[in-house]
Amino acid sequence: MKTKRGEGPTSLLGTGGLLLTVVFVGILGCTPITPISQSIPRKSQDPAGLSSILAQRADRFRSIRSLARVYYWDREEQGVFQEAILIHRPNRLRLETLSNFGAILIVTADKDEMVGYHLREGVFYRGRSSKENLLRYTQIPLELGELTALLLGLPPVNVHGRWKREGNSLYREDTTGRMEVIVFHPTLKIPTEWERSGPEGQVELTALFSDFFSTPAGLFPLKISLEVHAMERRLEVLYEGPEVNVTLPASYFALQKPDHVKELPLESLGG
Repeated sequence: MKTKRGEGPTSLLGTGGLLLTVVFVGILGCTPITPISQSIPRKSQDPAGLSSILAQRADRFRSIRSLARVYYWDREEQGVFQEAILIHRPNRLRLETLSNFGAILIVTADKDEMVGYHLREGVFYRGRSSKENLLRYTQIPLELGELTALLLGLPPVNVHGRWKREGNSLYREDTTGRMEVIVFHPTLKIPTEWERSGPEGQVELTALFSDFFSTPAGLFPLKISLEVHAMERRLEVLYEGPEVNVTLPASYFALQKPDHVKELPLESLGG
């Protein structure tokens, strides 16, 4: 689907917008995301090899600029839209939703501030950068650093610390009983699945990484699937021609309010 170029300096890829909360432009026709099927490992082996791979990938993948086709569905609605995604890890994010008529909405976030600019309505929402405010726009319950990692094809975990290994998987349980599991491809030895479960063993989030292609930084997944189990919400991101480890100035992630638009606190969006 082609889109018209957005007017003015607000759009960095031709148009602008948000990730999940705007108008859908098609009906979803993809297969539901399959949760990680493995059971939680019980044996402990030497995790050094896989944990080193995990840390190396986190160091190598720092930024991305790309168009993406995003599929979304939950208990009430489903759809597909086009998105421009700009990320500089660990804490800079810009999401632009595209339409046939130009920019719809732009969201930027850095470690201090988050902005949502609704171009059609002429409203500029500004608030602190937080998990709660990110959830209002993305419908994904992750911290900013976790979300930027996920969209760069990385399991959204702290790669350092003590991991245990079972076969092609790493796992770790914290003091509260929460569990992280990362599954690696048996021959490529890169992460293909991630699962987070709560203290009672309930699965909270599942991510799948697939359709890898070669970049100077290593293999990068063109397809990222996420399931938020408690919300019965699924999201699939299909990248189109991603540029990995490009230079992205800090100004891209600090949107300035145009003079003619109304400003409101981001928290007034509710949710």
